[in-house]
Amino acid sequence: MAGLAQEPGIRRVIGKHAELESDGREKATIIPVRCFSCGNLIGDKWEDFAKRVKAGEVAGKVLDDLGLTRYCCRRMLLSHVEIIDEIIEFYEKGNVENEEETA
Repeated sequence: MAGLAQEPGIRRVIGKHAELESDGREKATIIPVRCFSCGNLIGDKWEDFAKRVKAGEVAGKVLDDLGLTRYCCRRMLLSHVEIIDEIIEFYEKGNVENEEETA
């Protein structure tokens, strides 16, 4: 994933068992590391949560199993939307256009 991941100050968080895109690249995941309200660590729980919910488990039960009992922390995982791949498309397209203009 060229471009965004190489920019200084921007980190790409990829889990231990990252999924691969159709072209073989690792799929980027950006989830806040801590809950915005209470500061509890939640970033390390996203992979397990997403995998188990995708497999058909009930989200509330998964959150209970992961030890997330506060409403604010549960909200962080339940409301997270993976849009980084869509954002990267526009970012990379802008870089290509800028390079064409300077050439």
